[in-house]
Amino acid sequence: MAWQERISEAGARIAAHVRRTPVMQVELAGVPVALKLEQMQHTGSFKARGAFNTLLQTAVPEAGIVAASGGNHGAAVAYAAARLGHRARIYVPEIAGPSKIALIRAQGADLQVVPGAYAEAAARAAEWRVATGAMEVHPYDAEATVAGQGTVMAEWEDQGLDADTVLIAVGGGGLIAGALGWLGARRRVVAVEPETSCALHAALGAGAPVDVEVSGVAANALGARRIGEICLGLAQAQGVQSVLVRDAAILEAQALLWRELRQLVEPAGATALAALLSGAYRPAPGERVAVLICGGNIAPDPLA
Repeated sequence: MAWQERISEAGARIAAHVRRTPVMQVELAGVPVALKLEQMQHTGSFKARGAFNTLLQTAVPEAGIVAASGGNHGAAVAYAAARLGHRARIYVPEIAGPSKIALIRAQGADLQVVPGAYAEAAARAAEWRVATGAMEVHPYDAEATVAGQGTVMAEWEDQGLDADTVLIAVGGGGLIAGALGWLGARRRVVAVEPETSCALHAALGAGAPVDVEVSGVAANALGARRIGEICLGLAQAQGVQSVLVRDAAILEAQALLWRELRQLVEPAGATALAALLSGAYRPAPGERVAVLICGGNIAPDPLA
């Protein structure tokens, strides 16, 4: 089945369970840009789309659901599982931070916080799956996840997206893979990663997935140690441009979204915009640019 067909089916499947998030056409630092505000999705990120798409088309075993997450995926899986009446165990690393850990706990999941980064949480989740027969909901490298995330771009086009180029932040690659699956060659997609968490950039350079070290201000959302196979295959096939941004540029983009638009987002949610504002990506004259704002679970929670 072609990716567009998978994504169309996912959109129909999850429509009653996710929000149709708003879009804006604005000027920031003198640059006109279209924004999709997916931080306004359930649990504060696009991840609810992939979680619902997975659970709504699969028979969940008696052992329930298991997921590993840097934070946002875990919250989305816990939310979807609770709404659909399933038990969920979520493994997160300590670097997820207190805000995201509290968000997952609030959804009612069996939360397991483990030392280290995402890779350690993933290893523990795999052990639980083998031991119990629980169903894993992968955060990025599964067809159902990617198709669910692709509904963001399908929805945005339905809302009248007017852009030549779309900038998307990349962690494990589920979101950008969904966008590539939906768009094909109809628009340019640019991958944006922090300099200190750049699994796709490294894989494109090596020609295959490779392990990278992860750190920095967006590591609890974009800190996948190894890019997903689905993402890399689509990125290679479509010749995706990959750009890197510094933490300082991410934090400045995050601050600008608040100062100018009163949009409070986490560093990962500002990463794609950072590429445009810092000059890491320079549009050609007349090029129409769009940026996907992907997450809003800022830490610490300013109203906690």
